[in-house]
This record gives sequence, structure tokens and C-alpha cells, in this order.
Amino acid sequence: MIRSTLLLLLVLPVHAGTVSESLEAIRVRHGLPALAAAVVRRGRVVAVEAVGVRKAGAPVRATREDQFHIGSCTKAMTATLVGQLVEDGKMSWDTSLADALPGLARDMHSGFRPVTLRQLLLHQGGLHPNLPESKAWPDVTRGATPREQRRCFARAHLTAPPAYPPGTKTVYANAGYAIVGAIIERVLDRPYEQALCEKIFTPLGMTSAGFGAPGTPGETDQPWQHRLDAAGRLCPIAPGPDSDNPDVLAPAGKVHCSMGDWAKFAAQHLPTALSATRLVRQETLRVLHDAPDGQGFALGWIVCERPWGGGKVLTHAGSNTMNYAVAWLAPKRDFAVLVATNLGNGTAPKATDETAAMLIQRYLIHPEGTRNGQ
Repeated sequence: MIRSTLLLLLVLPVHAGTVSESLEAIRVRHGLPALAAAVVRRGRVVAVEAVGVRKAGAPVRATREDQFHIGSCTKAMTATLVGQLVEDGKMSWDTSLADALPGLARDMHSGFRPVTLRQLLLHQGGLHPNLPESKAWPDVTRGATPREQRRCFARAHLTAPPAYPPGTKTVYANAGYAIVGAIIERVLDRPYEQALCEKIFTPLGMTSAGFGAPGTPGETDQPWQHRLDAAGRLCPIAPGPDSDNPDVLAPAGKVHCSMGDWAKFAAQHLPTALSATRLVRQETLRVLHDAPDGQGFALGWIVCERPWGGGKVLTHAGSNTMNYAVAWLAPKRDFAVLVATNLGNGTAPKATDETAAMLIQRYLIHPEGTRNGQ
């Protein structure tokens, strides 16, 4: 998921009242069950707030500590993990698929063998955005574990002809990040999920982070996912093993976490981190944030220009169709805003954009109007 129109011009009025009141007004206007946000400025989390309910029709309120599904915003985490492995000398940005997956190299289509890790992360790897022709999900996800499934998934994609000549254009494909996950698993000899916990979540203290729909089946201990039906009614979706993207796509979009923990990761891509821990060096960040040939896609991010950000900003949206999240980072202003809701369709994208615009106004463009986090 990459859609976000976001903030070509900020023309919204400065909101009066508290952040909570402003979020609640947006939530009610767009009919969301819950709405949450976090703001990072100059190495501090200056706002974390959540409003609404965990489940439509139930009285349990959302809290600041609740976990929200961030969908394709997971891709920035996967790319950052690759950056760590490059720094450790375990791979390079230009490692080819033939070298990265030697057990598959003989059967790999010749068009895929020279494709590089960097091209996969840039969505320039020649992959079909969904599945190759004549392939179905049962064919590409055989295996008892997510790691085995990702091996099957890589084989199904890479033994078929490329969808287009690799390196010639940009075609957004979750498959590329799933295959990167399989490469990470081969290099580290452990599941992608375990690797992300060890290399990203644990060093940053992201204790709320995990994979899949948050919460316990049968409970309302975390926000439930929602869709609008044809009549525009909120339909809650219970957490469980079949209530999210397939496990094979975890590297492309299956992380959940609290807004405060997501802020810890986002700050790693800003000049001032929230802790002494630095996941990657500055030169690696430059690679991760580079969008070659004006394509707009960097490694795990979309790059664009915004006056409020002082020029180059980073963004990405994420959705598993039952949740929606968006991140906006302005490294030149040492600023980030993160927004999430537990509704995946309807006006969720518009509502998160409106929330981000409100918070940029409040904390970046008119910070003199904020006192004590209000």
C-alpha cells in the first residue's frame, strides 16, 4: 500500500483545543472506530494520543499504548534490517539474486539472476505485483512455517519469466519484499520475524511490536480491525490467525505496534534519535533515502518534496484493507508524524491525511501555539 495524496499545500486552519480534541473531531467526522497519532520533534516524542473505541459497538476505549497495524510501513523496517546486514558485511546492496539465493540459482529464470537486492527494495526487480501467471496462493505458500512458505514463494516468482525487464521501470510489488525476507532468512539462518525482533524491535525497546492482527481472539484487549460494508456500516473483524495478510508477506506489511514504539523506529531515520541506539550509520541512511532517477521510490520509503519539510521528505502508507496507517518524515526539520486507524476502507486515507496535516500545522508550522503537548 502506497497511497497518500498528502499535503501538497497545508491550508488547514490551526486547530484550537488539545490534540485529543482535534483527533476526536476528525475521528467523528470520518466515522472511524479509533484514531491514533504520534509526533517526533528534535529527538523527543512531543505527542502520542489515541481516541475512539477498540471495537465498534463496544465501550472499550482505545489508549495511547494500544497496538495498531501499520501494513506496508513495515517495508521501511525490512529495508533498515538489510542496511544492518550490509554494514555487517553479510551482503551488499548489489548482491544478485543468483548469489543471494544460491540454492535456487540453477532453476531461476535468467532474467532474474542479475537482479540486485537494491532493485528489489526499489520495486524495480521485474516482479509481478501479485502472482506470476498460472500460479495460485496454494502453489506459492506450501510449507509448514512462514520461512518454508517464503522459500516456496521465491521459487514460484523467480522461476517464472519477469513481468518486465528488471531495472527498466518501477512497479510496486509486495513480492519483492517477501523475497528479501527469504534472503534475510538464508543469510541469518533464522525466521524473518525473529530477525526483525532481534535487530530492530529489541534494540529500540519496541516491546509492543509484533506481527499480524493485534489482540487476543475473543477479547477486546487491543483495537479490532474494521471494514465498512456496502451500507457504510462498521464491521469489526476479530483477531486471529486468518485475519491478516498471509505470513509469507510479513516483510512487506504485517507489523503492529503502539504509536510510541513506531515513533522509536521513525526517529532512527531522523538526525536526532530518541535513544543512544543507532540501528545504522548515516551513510546507510543516505542509501535508504535515495530515490534514483527521479522515480520517487527509495528503499522502504517514497521520497517527495514538501515546503513544510524544508524540501525532501519521506513517506509511506500502509493497509491490510482492515487498518490504515501513514508516516511522514522531514529529516531536514528533524520531524516526523505518524497516524493510524483501525479501519481500512472508506475515508480512512483522507482522515489520516487530515490528521497528519493538523499535527504538522500544530507542531511544525505553528509550534508557538503548543504548550505542554497541547
